[in-house]
Amino acid sequence: MTSLLTQPRPIRLKGRSFLALALTPEHPFEDWLAQLDHLASRSTNFFRRRPLVLDVTGLEIDRSQLRELLDKLGERNVRIMGIEGARPSLLGPDMPPPMADGRPASDIEAPAEDERVEAKTPEKAAPPSPPPPKTSPSMLVTEPVRSGQALFFPEGDVTVVGSVASGAEIIAGGSVHIYGTLRGRVMAGTMGNGSARIFCSKLEAELVAIDGYYKTAEDLERDLRGKAVQFWLEGDTFKVGSLA
Repeated sequence: MTSLLTQPRPIRLKGRSFLALALTPEHPFEDWLAQLDHLASRSTNFFRRRPLVLDVTGLEIDRSQLRELLDKLGERNVRIMGIEGARPSLLGPDMPPPMADGRPASDIEAPAEDERVEAKTPEKAAPPSPPPPKTSPSMLVTEPVRSGQALFFPEGDVTVVGSVASGAEIIAGGSVHIYGTLRGRVMAGTMGNGSARIFCSKLEAELVAIDGYYKTAEDLERDLRGKAVQFWLEGDTFKVGSLA
């Protein structure tokens, strides 16, 4: 009985799924790092306490170049939690672990079974009932988002009834609607949704981004600041327009 009572409990291992941002370096690395510095200088603490993955899929790079790139990112306080798309020969014990199965967009559903066998259904058979309409997941925030807060909702749209303070952050897989003043950072379409949009009643943003394309405060047209605006993508072009 005593040995049973003193026996240590087994370690419990639980799976978790977290949202991380992927960095995709490009040659020449010095130019790419300069762009990274430019982004960091415009948005204070943009990479701080943020899970980041380095995606080197299809990139011509050897182990020494990869190690040097990681060192340079570390000097910028950009901490890489994993590396995606790297050959095993590229990775060393002093590097972040390999990552796989990253999901850049929602899964594509196969056609329903009754759609595939419709031609074989007898003429007198009753037509199948239409499937219920799918509702897109959404998050409704009824209070202002304060400085230092971060809202992560990769499943769909985010609607904020109040304002988003400077230093606050919203990351959504779909569109973002803000009925107050946007002073913080908003990233929409983070799961590969290039049709996502950002709407706000009063623009004072530090950064806005859609599907990896971004604009910082210095990039935004001065005549739009303080106004109701929307942001969207047309191909690779980041567009902005007044809602008035």
